This record gives sequence, structure tokens and C-alpha cells, in this order.
Amino acid sequence: MLAEGARQLAQGKKPRMGDLLLTPANAQRVADQLAQLRGAAMKVGQLLSMDAGSLMPPELAEILARLRENARTMPMSQVVEVLETHWGKGWEKHFSRFSFTPAAAASIGQVHRACDKGGRELAVKIQYPGVRRSIDSDVDNVATLLKLSGLLPKNLNVAPLLNEAKRQLHEEADYHHEAQCLQRFRQLLDGDADFLLPEAISALTSTDILVMSWVEGVAVESLDTAPQAVRDRIASRLIGLFFRELFEFRLIQTDPNFANYRYVAEHEQVVLLDFGATRVYPLDTVEAYRDLMQAAVRGDRFAMTAAARAIGYFDEHIHDQQRDAVVDLFALACEPLRHVGRYDFAGSDLPLRLRDAGMKLSMDRDFWHTPPADALFLHRKLGGLYLLAARLKAQVDVRLLAQPHLLALSMEST
Repeated sequence: MLAEGARQLAQGKKPRMGDLLLTPANAQRVADQLAQLRGAAMKVGQLLSMDAGSLMPPELAEILARLRENARTMPMSQVVEVLETHWGKGWEKHFSRFSFTPAAAASIGQVHRACDKGGRELAVKIQYPGVRRSIDSDVDNVATLLKLSGLLPKNLNVAPLLNEAKRQLHEEADYHHEAQCLQRFRQLLDGDADFLLPEAISALTSTDILVMSWVEGVAVESLDTAPQAVRDRIASRLIGLFFRELFEFRLIQTDPNFANYRYVAEHEQVVLLDFGATRVYPLDTVEAYRDLMQAAVRGDRFAMTAAARAIGYFDEHIHDQQRDAVVDLFALACEPLRHVGRYDFAGSDLPLRLRDAGMKLSMDRDFWHTPPADALFLHRKLGGLYLLAARLKAQVDVRLLAQPHLLALSMEST
């Protein structure tokens, strides 16, 4: 940035900090550094890239998009070191086969395929050394990067959100916690043939190693040319599961990464993976979202305003224009819920309209406000599902999927 700034000053120009950061060459360097850092820094880059091109300058979006797949893998010597640290010398006695070539690599760890002595196929997720120690500094550094780029308003108080992000990432880096969340979801979905989840092997799982049964399946985002019925089925099941998570379980897997979903065509099952980002939702928050969605279906803006206030999106002192803008944003997000029949995600520009409305609100300097973390993580999940449905060109009757939960909660409160 300094070198580029010096060149522009020599040419008589007055460079802006954000412009210096977002040159194509510097964006390339940022992406490369995030890929090497792994951990929290890379995870933030992956989140930024979920909707590449819609939120950021295209130069940065295009390069950051590579972070969804391009994690640097550990060398074999480092894998052996981690395994010996947790399982001791002779750890290989547990397996008849262990592949040192990772089957997948992500921001916090990488997955290896193995087979135990009984012939059971296993997935062994190994955390990168040092990830937990670097979480706090990584989040702070990426936040500084975003502020320099101009993507975050300088006066916005993001400290509560950054603290919550750190807390969430520390939980994700605790594989004992993820194993417990996985087992909880297996219990909640027990007997539901629409979904397939791996089973955690508790005897071999530690804070840094998660061992699960291996589950086959193809990546759902690769099915964009599959028959329409298949694409509709996948999107419908995942959106329907979201409503169950919110209203029935009050437990939401909030990471919308497409890689967390696979599909087994033979049994028409959606595979659910990665439960590190699971959050428990308090009853009052769930009820506020119930009220919000019911009001959106009725077109009752007064009730939507009350629900948005209960969620924590604004206080009593908000200007009327700002309050209306927030309610407009919620109404827009609930468009598939208000639609009667199948909502065509492929033919909708809903993500772009949500982006434009959100950006317009964020430009209002008098309304820079950080919503509660529970709301942001929930919207992150729902936004990811919308993007996946659009990727699959799916048609989903969202209203039909939500209706039983909204009616059930309404009857309970009555």
C-alpha cells in the first residue's frame, strides 16, 4: 500500500487508503495471506466470499472466492505430529488404513479418510496447530483490514460483534463441542429419512481431532444441472429444516457454507456436515421471529415493527424513516414466505435487492447500529440458504414449509 501510494503521490495524485488496499495486486496478496493464515482470518475471507461480487469490489470478491476451496493443507510430518500428540506413539494401531492425503481442507482443519480394524470407513478431521491461539488476533486483524478498505464505517461500534465472533470461533475450534452438537442433531433428526448425518466416534475424538463415520455423497452446489425435482427437493428440505431448527429445536447450525451439504441420489437424502457453528436460541428471540414472520405474511407493518424492536434492531429513539427502512428490509427478506405457491429463486433478484436495501440503510450515518449476534448469525444462515436455492435454480413453497411452525407456536402462545 505504501509503495502504491508513493507512486501515485509522485504522479500528483491524492490516493485514498481503501483504493490502495483494493488494487488487484494487493487483493491477490490479501487472499494469499488469508489462505496461509488459515483459522479465523481465512474463515472471515470465506464468509465475505459467499456472495462474491454482490457486496465487495469485484477485484477483491473474485480473489477471495478462491478461499472457499483453496486452504493450504498440512504436510504429512505435521499431521503425524498432531496425531502423536493426541493419540500417542503407535496411533496407527486403531486403523487398518489411513490416507495422509486430505479428502478436504477448510479454514480450521482438514479431513482424512481412514478405516478402522472392524472395516468401518471413517472421516478424521484434524485441526491446524495454533488455530485457537490465533483466533482473537486474527479477528482483530481482519477487522482492521475491513476498516482500511472502507467496507466498514469508521464510527460503527463493531466491538460486541467481534467479541461474539471470537466466542463463536473458539467454540468451532473445540471438536468435543462439535461432536456433542452433531450427536444432538442426530437425536433431533432420528427417524427422519430425508437427512443423513455422520456419527461421532467419541473414543477417538479430542479437542483437536474429530472422528466420524464416513458419509458418501456429492456436493449439492454441483447439482445445478440435475433434474428440477432433485434441485427443488434439496432446497425445500434445507429451508424446511431451517424452520424446524428455529421454531422446534431452537438450535441452529448457523454456517451456510455450501460444502456443509451433500446429496445421496440413491436414497434421495441430504447429508448434513459440520456442526461447529451451532447456536442455542432463547425462547424470546424465537417468539419475536415468529411474530415477525406472521406479521410479514399478514402485511402488518405495525406488528413487524414491534417484532423488529423485540429482536433488537432498533430502540424507541429511532427516526421514523430509519424504522420504516428496517421494516422494508424485513418485508423484503420475507418475500418468499409471503408468496403463495412455489417461489422461483432462479427467476428472482431477491439477493441483489436485499443487498441494495441493506447498503442504502448502512449509508445512513445516523443509523449505524450493530444488531444482536443471534440475529446476525440467523440471517447469515437464511441468506446462505437463499443463495444456495438460487444456485440450484430451485422452486420452493416456503410459505407451506413455515406454516405448521408458525401456527403451532401461535396456538401455544394462545
